[in-house]
Amino acid sequence: MQKALQILQKYWHYDTFRPVQEDIIESVLSGNDTFGLLPTGGGKSLCFQVPTMVNDGLCLVISPLVALMKDQINQLQSRDIKAIALTGGIKSDELIDLLDNCQFGNYKFLYLSPERLEQDWVLDRIKALPITLIAIDEAHCVSQWGHDFRPAYLKIKNLKTHFKSIPFVALTASATPEVKVDIIKLLGLESSKIFQQSFARNNLGYFIIPSEDKLYKVNQILQKNPEPAIIYVRNRKSCHEVATQLQVLGHKTTFYHGGLPIKEKEANMTAWMKEEKPVMIATSAFGMGIDKPNVKTVIHINLPENLESYYQEAGRAGRNGEKAFAILISAPSDVLQAEGQFLAVLPDTIFLKEVYKKLCNYFKVAYGEGINEEFDFSINQFCNYYKLPVVKVFNGLQFLDRQSIISITSVFSEKAQVQFIIESKEVIRYMSLNPDDEPIISNILRTYSGIFELQTNINTIFIAKKSNTTEANVLHLLQKLKERNIVDYFSTQNESKITFLEVREDDRTINRVSKYLEKQNLVKKSQLDSVVSYISDTKQCKSKLLLLYFGESIQTNCGVCSYCVGKNKKAINSEEIRIKIIKELSKSDLTSRALEEILQIEASEILKSLKQLLEIDKISINSKNQFTLI
Repeated sequence: MQKALQILQKYWHYDTFRPVQEDIIESVLSGNDTFGLLPTGGGKSLCFQVPTMVNDGLCLVISPLVALMKDQINQLQSRDIKAIALTGGIKSDELIDLLDNCQFGNYKFLYLSPERLEQDWVLDRIKALPITLIAIDEAHCVSQWGHDFRPAYLKIKNLKTHFKSIPFVALTASATPEVKVDIIKLLGLESSKIFQQSFARNNLGYFIIPSEDKLYKVNQILQKNPEPAIIYVRNRKSCHEVATQLQVLGHKTTFYHGGLPIKEKEANMTAWMKEEKPVMIATSAFGMGIDKPNVKTVIHINLPENLESYYQEAGRAGRNGEKAFAILISAPSDVLQAEGQFLAVLPDTIFLKEVYKKLCNYFKVAYGEGINEEFDFSINQFCNYYKLPVVKVFNGLQFLDRQSIISITSVFSEKAQVQFIIESKEVIRYMSLNPDDEPIISNILRTYSGIFELQTNINTIFIAKKSNTTEANVLHLLQKLKERNIVDYFSTQNESKITFLEVREDDRTINRVSKYLEKQNLVKKSQLDSVVSYISDTKQCKSKLLLLYFGESIQTNCGVCSYCVGKNKKAINSEEIRIKIIKELSKSDLTSRALEEILQIEASEILKSLKQLLEIDKISINSKNQFTLI
């Protein structure tokens, strides 16, 4: 292990390995098949990167996400380590060149998706490479009970017939006991060494905070904890809205979501990392490869899709070992909203068949044909043409992509970016002088908040539909506004690509994979049920509940979560609260929120006492919605 430590210090500039890392690396270097379960922040990638640098030869890394591959390759290249990836969309000639580079160019890492292994000629070329280690990243994707199942992972086991003496290392950051058993069995790792780091984070307090005014509660939290924070929101629109609202309240914010141009993503990330803007508002697209140790607070404004994702996102707080908070703000309507966001948009077999047939018809793919045919694709135009719900279609296409029936990239690419560069009052003046343009401009302003402050991606088909006009008219108006120096506008040209990977067989194609779809939908419902149980349980330690979900049992409470803190608080005397309220109201009329801030007592206790005072006619409510003494 001395050489492994020297490699760690030379390339990564760390003095020691993290817990369990050293055990996994030692096992791999001894030639053992190895399974490692390291929660987020545990340093999974080093578990195969360090052994590869110790030995001669090439590491084959099987990874499910292009962004994850690119992130790791960029990090390796920044350390002068040669790495390469076979991502989707690469033509055969280029693939041949890349594989030649791997064979003769002294490369150390070859990243590819599991679907690439289904191409016989690629597999034949890989067999000839000097591979000394095979790493399966995000190994939970092999399990149908995992939150990110990909059938192509099931075929990784076949590599063992070609690389009998090569050690395999399978790594994941999130796996329930059921998924863990699945991974080991389905990858053929029954005789492997198994290592698991505890999911416990002793410095991280998990809090569930009920509040219907979530922005007010977020503002309170950030005022109390001004250090770097991440706020996870439901969608891209919320990113802009929440960032703008918090800026108005005096916080320095930036935002991150999958629809931002690369340069803007990098600029926003840099501003956050350097703490020029310490509050990051983000969708779940944010977080991969993020290792900012001093994040004090991670806030979820909406319910997450599953506890695996929640644990990973929450775990980005407190990586420096200091006290930190993972806060989920919940409201009574959250469960219904989450069901609408995550479950109502899941395609069933009937819907999937409809989408697949229409997709083939849309591109005029004949029955029994279509394999390897590639087309430009806009999901908005496709859904508009057939009057189909966009999100549900997107989920259906993603499922077909995971089943290797089609390959699709950049499904949600936008067609236009717009920013108003004159004051809002001047825009209103323009609309009054040009009434024919008013419907389109009004709908843009109503739909996209923050469009005066930043370049905003515009769904032109959606705006056309809301304005009862055509997309061509919307694009024409945007061009006219640009020429008159009213907006800064440019049209993006990054059309999505869709490739048919199988011949068209309609029902037969979908029936073959329908069992996976049904199981996936059951898993997603079960996972959301677990989230609801987690936030609803008021009688157990939150850390204990999370650990139990991941199959880890502890006897003692964490002492730092919302349950433990609430349990340890001195009981609040209702009579004392009422006396304090009356004392404050004798000075001036106040709202319940003002009383909460002055008395520093929880809103629920304040409201309960106000209700009691109203019932006995000690106070009343005036026209300003303030409480006043009678």
